[in-house]
Amino acid sequence: MSSGATELAWFKSSYSGSEGDDCVEIAIAEQAVHVRDSKDVSRPAFSVEREQWSRFVGFVADA
Repeated sequence: MSSGATELAWFKSSYSGSEGDDCVEIAIAEQAVHVRDSKDVSRPAFSVEREQWSRFVGFVADA
């Protein structure tokens, strides 16, 4: 992300435990959903279009 980019509001799922389990954090922006490793936030995040994220979440919920 460039230095001029707006700061993202990262959050973990309410289903994430507090025991330090493997988790991801997401930040929802106008055009995309950004995803990062919650245990190593120094690693680069990746992003997907919001519609793709919705389809992924729907797929996981149905599994």
